[in-house]
Amino acid sequence: MCGAMTWVSDPRLVSAVGNAGGFGLLAGGNAPVDILAAQIDETRRLTDKPFGVNLITLAPVYRQQLDLVCDKKCTVVVFAGGIPKKGEIKQAKAAGARVICFAPTAPLAHKLIERGADALMLEGSEAGGHIGPVALSILLQQILFEVDVVPVFIAGGIATGRMMAHLLMMGAAGVQMGTRFVMSEECIAHPRFKEVFKRARARDAMATPQFDSRLPVIPVRALKNEGSKSFSRLQLELLTRLDAGEIDRQEAQYEVERFWVGALREAAIDGDVDHGSLMAGQSVGLVEKIMPLKGIIDEMVHDAEAELQRLKPIFNQNHI
Repeated sequence: MCGAMTWVSDPRLVSAVGNAGGFGLLAGGNAPVDILAAQIDETRRLTDKPFGVNLITLAPVYRQQLDLVCDKKCTVVVFAGGIPKKGEIKQAKAAGARVICFAPTAPLAHKLIERGADALMLEGSEAGGHIGPVALSILLQQILFEVDVVPVFIAGGIATGRMMAHLLMMGAAGVQMGTRFVMSEECIAHPRFKEVFKRARARDAMATPQFDSRLPVIPVRALKNEGSKSFSRLQLELLTRLDAGEIDRQEAQYEVERFWVGALREAAIDGDVDHGSLMAGQSVGLVEKIMPLKGIIDEMVHDAEAELQRLKPIFNQNHI
């Protein structure tokens, strides 16, 4: 799967992923409903392969977006950014969609299954963009090894076919990558954005801190630059305005999301890699070249198959 990345997971990338044998996700993000509708139509024009739409439950236009994907009869809806209500999951399923929900912790995983999720997405904190609080190695043991009633997909820090093979052997239904697909020729991201990814090391992708519990912000993993410092200043400014009663907490959270949407566009689309947001997972340290999208998927499949074949005699020997 290709993760839904705001500004980046556009119809061109999503359709190209599908045509190459993968599964793409359109990023709902904060997109106005008319723009998201046009993107769904454009993706359908570019491919006859299935794809999904990722909705951020904290987005100001989330409810209208949910109504839209139901009206458009989208076949897969992914809820991210927060915990969808039972009625929202039911609405998507009633419209014929399969529902995938992000499960950042074990208790939430079980709650989402109870609410009707058809599948789970486990995303470790190694991932890029908005991240959960728990490392993938823990989530695998807490959820993947314990849940067998719905398919479980894995995201966060994945960039190689060998890793995919091992996750499949653990019981995963599939994997989702974002950072790796940014480095595809078909990705709309600015050349300077991709060039920074090529040079980056895994430890350069850092998670943003939360300064005060009064302003609960979802951590964002990105390469450190002036944009990261600007976000720190924004948090302090918003806390001051909260203290003064100039804004409420919901409006402060919306300001945070508006910052990230704008900052990401500055870097990924406009090429301002100094002041924009360089959202990237720690797998950026494993990505060194730009490739055709089909080449990425073919390499993943080839390397996964080679790893399975490498391990086959080891398993057979141990069995004897």
